[in-house]
Amino acid sequence: MKCVVTGAAGFIGSHLCERLVADGHEVIGIDCFTDYYPRWIKEHNIAGLRPRRGFQLWEHDLSAGVPLELVQGAHWVFHLAAMPGLVRSWHDFDSYNRHNVTATHRLLEALRQVPTLQRLVYASTSSVYGRYASGDESMPTRPSSPYGLTKLAGEHLCRVYAEAFGLPVVILRYFSVYGPRQRPDMGYFQFVEALLTGGVIRLTGDGTQIRGNTYISDCVEATVRAATAMVGETFNVGGGELVSVAEVIRVLERLTGQRARLEYLPPRPGDQLATGADVGKLTRHTGWSPRTPLIEGLAHQVAWQRSLLQTGAIALRKAG
Repeated sequence: MKCVVTGAAGFIGSHLCERLVADGHEVIGIDCFTDYYPRWIKEHNIAGLRPRRGFQLWEHDLSAGVPLELVQGAHWVFHLAAMPGLVRSWHDFDSYNRHNVTATHRLLEALRQVPTLQRLVYASTSSVYGRYASGDESMPTRPSSPYGLTKLAGEHLCRVYAEAFGLPVVILRYFSVYGPRQRPDMGYFQFVEALLTGGVIRLTGDGTQIRGNTYISDCVEATVRAATAMVGETFNVGGGELVSVAEVIRVLERLTGQRARLEYLPPRPGDQLATGADVGKLTRHTGWSPRTPLIEGLAHQVAWQRSLLQTGAIALRKAG
């Protein structure tokens, strides 16, 4: 298959590209390298992909329009590119609108002209459900942040183009993905870094927030399977273990052998209080189920972040 992956140099995108190339697919990766986090991190993510046969990377901003040559002949398109995270979305809405809504529209317009297209997999988020996101896909969508709002708008754009032009869309709603290459603004990355370097964990809220965590390899497996799932469906993608943020920190203390130093901060506007995906629908449709226990996945992330420290990558990040 010829595959296109947007957001190819990001956390999930780089892992997905590696999986698709390993499976023998031709992969066109697209990334615009926004300033959301330093470019060197994304370059580090795809360093092993660049020399691989069957992989090409294009640096391009989808919101400026999508040249047909980037998607022509594609069979599967995985649209992962987006501005992530809720905090920044409150004061930089224009960027979120541009990268999450306008970019999705431009991609859909281009894909109307691709007769080979078999699936467009749109990566959405549990944030479309809002502050309480525990249940199946029938939960009401009530975003509690501009970020969640823009991702839901992208879902609706995909639905509109599916109904009007027959685009073969499948929507995935990811729940709290973690593991190696996690973005440095994400909570678990910051927790691990603080524990490994003797820093302070700045915890928003009281730590009782519940999370259903999804290990990166399980997320990628679900995403690949979605390429052959029934057109028009929406699926939750999440891990099977529900734990509080405080419990995660205790697990990380055991894995690192360090005691956490905590600073409690007020809750952030729009923070989700509870997330927990019912993935029964995805299991019924594709046979997928999460396989990685939380302690195993966190151990992999800790090992990866230790390696960053040992190679000086963290120092580079702080310098850059």
